[in-house]
Amino acid sequence: MALKVELKPHERIIVGNSVITNTDQRARLLIDGENVPILRERDILTPETADTPAKLVYLAVQLMYISPDPQTQHGTYFNLVREIMTAVPSSWPIIEGINNHIMSGDLYRALKEARKLIAYEEKLREQYEATHPKGDVSSAA
Repeated sequence: MALKVELKPHERIIVGNSVITNTDQRARLLIDGENVPILRERDILTPETADTPAKLVYLAVQLMYISPDPQTQHGTYFNLVREIMTAVPSSWPIIEGINNHIMSGDLYRALKEARKLIAYEEKLREQYEATHPKGDVSSAA
């Protein structure tokens, strides 16, 4: 089944192991193929933008997804997951979902599940900041 993609001006997309950059006008693409990794620019993380533990997990899964040999990223991924599980055990249900998709070979779904981990991490950070306002030194004593 073909995938229809509409690109904004200058938007990039990864198709297989190629990066395609649109010109200065909107473009519509029809991509037909089996098991070809496709990532829109908004779904791509770089080492520079992966600035939290959950984003690093996403980056590792992303690299598995676009790699011809996904197992090369397994060590990195599982080390990152171990660190997150030690710090935030409540993230286990999401990580279990990511793991299940990785082990079944469905890396696109693993990537989608990793997005949930990023959202969960953000929620925890917001909760922490709400209960620990900056400049509040009363709890530091």
